[in-house]
Amino acid sequence: MGSSIRNDDGSIPYSALSPEQRRRYDLLLAGLDLLDQAIAVFDAAPRLVTWNKALLRLLDFPESLVRVGTPFEEFVRFNAERGEYGPGDIETLIRERMAAARSFQPHYVERARPNGRILAVRGVPIPNLGFVSLWTDITEQRHYAAVIEQQNARLEARVRERTAELEAANAQLAQANLEIDDIAGALRRSENRLQLIIDSVPALIAYVGSDDIYRFANKGYAEWFGFAKDAIIGRSIAEVFGADAFAQIRPHLDRARIGERVSYEYARTLADGRTVYARSVVVPELDADARTVGFFVMSIDITEQKASQAALVQAQKMEAVGQLTGGLAHDFNNLLTIIIGNLSALQQRMGAGPGAEFVDPSLQAARRGAELIRRLLTFSRRQPLTPAAVEVGVLVHNMTHLLARTLGETIRIHLRLPGEPLHALVDPHQLENVLVNLAINARDAMPGGGELTIGLARRTLDTALATVVEVPPGDYVQFDISDTGTGIEPAVLPRVFEPFFTTKDFGSGSGLGLSMVYGFVRQSGGNIRIRSTPGRGTHVRFVLPTASADASVAVAAASVATMPARALDGPVLLVEDEPEVRKVVRMQLTGLGHSVIEAADGVEALSLLRDIDDIALLVSDTVMPGGIDGRALARHARQTRPTLPILLVTGYASDTALTDGIPADIPTLRKPFDQATLAAALTRLLGPEPAAAAATDSARAFPAAIGAAAPGASPRPAIPPTDPVTEPRPQ
Repeated sequence: MGSSIRNDDGSIPYSALSPEQRRRYDLLLAGLDLLDQAIAVFDAAPRLVTWNKALLRLLDFPESLVRVGTPFEEFVRFNAERGEYGPGDIETLIRERMAAARSFQPHYVERARPNGRILAVRGVPIPNLGFVSLWTDITEQRHYAAVIEQQNARLEARVRERTAELEAANAQLAQANLEIDDIAGALRRSENRLQLIIDSVPALIAYVGSDDIYRFANKGYAEWFGFAKDAIIGRSIAEVFGADAFAQIRPHLDRARIGERVSYEYARTLADGRTVYARSVVVPELDADARTVGFFVMSIDITEQKASQAALVQAQKMEAVGQLTGGLAHDFNNLLTIIIGNLSALQQRMGAGPGAEFVDPSLQAARRGAELIRRLLTFSRRQPLTPAAVEVGVLVHNMTHLLARTLGETIRIHLRLPGEPLHALVDPHQLENVLVNLAINARDAMPGGGELTIGLARRTLDTALATVVEVPPGDYVQFDISDTGTGIEPAVLPRVFEPFFTTKDFGSGSGLGLSMVYGFVRQSGGNIRIRSTPGRGTHVRFVLPTASADASVAVAAASVATMPARALDGPVLLVEDEPEVRKVVRMQLTGLGHSVIEAADGVEALSLLRDIDDIALLVSDTVMPGGIDGRALARHARQTRPTLPILLVTGYASDTALTDGIPADIPTLRKPFDQATLAAALTRLLGPEPAAAAATDSARAFPAAIGAAAPGASPRPAIPPTDPVTEPRPQ
């Protein structure tokens, strides 16, 4: 450290100082030399008076320049020549800085040196004496400030994108704290949103500690177990599940405790007796030592899925039985045709003579067999239907008296019918059979009496609900039939639609009633469900497609079918591959006064058609061996003889199998049939005898199907509104 000695300028020589003054002076200089900042004091000239060691270190001045009395201008010139002030004319740079120094005004500047260091230069005037210059190396501070500024800029950009609420902030610590607070608020909102999402997802989510105590559960999980979201926290798994359900999942939890991810299904019974199902995945949480500290649980309610799977299995079973039933129908119908035909002929010959008491029961049994086949075909959805726009409110209302007599006086019938017309596209006679079957089942379930309620309503099924019900979306008529009977046991309920399954005593039922109902509803484009609680009753609900009133189809007059057919000018060509069936049909045709030519297959029949010109009628089985079946034969006959009447006969029930590839005006007669049925079919095909037609022409009527709004039909009878109605018992 240099020193100054007072000479001409009035300074006090160092040697003139007292020892105490010298000690204080040396202490002051030593303290200044310890500073990191460079200090220099200039007098009013201005010339250097004193300085510390940092001046040489920070400004890289040569020691020869730093001495007492060095003019300030020499320091400025030295800096300008070595580029400290940047490019420019050196003398101009010197004049500018000397003018600023002589103004003796406080000033502060930051200067980047050529070596990359940044110095803060502060000048403070000493009134009437000179000024003090202070140089501080702020390179590190400016570097950190730049880094902080960059980080703050990036942070501000992220915050602006997520919240759009913060404005640009400076790099000061106070602003950074505000930004951190805003980020914390955004995180809280994000957590709340995440919680809302977790509560809204269609999954049951929970976290359980290693002590089997719930630490977290979303809203769906808690509500599935009947708890509020906060109420489930702190409870044990066993308490939440109950003893039965916990026993089901305990082995899986034991596996999860050893670190294994497990998946399982379980069932639990609700307070109302319903059983619900869930599929769960349990993922253990492991600490650094691979110890299980808890479990993440995700479950899905699969109750509807289980119901759909059960419905699919049931439908597959029904389809399998239906295919078997439809295939066997042809053979059974052929056998019944032979039996009924021969018994009918025998009955006509015997009249009321000896042995008639044996023929009548046999014929009735054969016809019951035909009815059994018809019900089997209805169950298998192969029974042909004749759907029309049926006003179901009228149909149900008109059936009430019939049901009242059938059910007896101990059972009261309640109707809940809409006040406006409600049409369903359905076969009215089959619908009546369905309602009677369900009413009889309800009666058998109420041996001590009770109540039967029949309700109708319009129902619109959207896509989601229609998928569950397994029908196309749209408008339907909903039927609700409920009783107050004994109900159905849960173990039995899945089997009620199976054919030949019955809970009644042996001989009390065929087991086809509900099977027929199921087949008819499905074939009609609807679906059916049964709910039942033992001791409380059974509720049957099914839906059928709606129809507009103008879709009604009038039924042809029945009186026409009872007239004799007009006489033929030639023989009937009868084609049937089964000899016994052919024999019966030939007997029936001859009994009606027709001459008959027989053929065993289509090839033989085609040859006869070519060789015999006076054949007046073709009666042929539909399915025959030999390469030419009844349909092919009918097409050939229509091409060669366009006016030849043709009647097809079949033991099958599929409408597609009957009509595929044949003209629409060729009728089909289904087996089994007797002579009267055959005669009616021929009358419809050939027309009645002119004399008979004239006699009945004036009295001919065309009644509409029950409940169908046929053209010209009388107005719809008044139907009670939606208030329940109890039908009176007939006296």
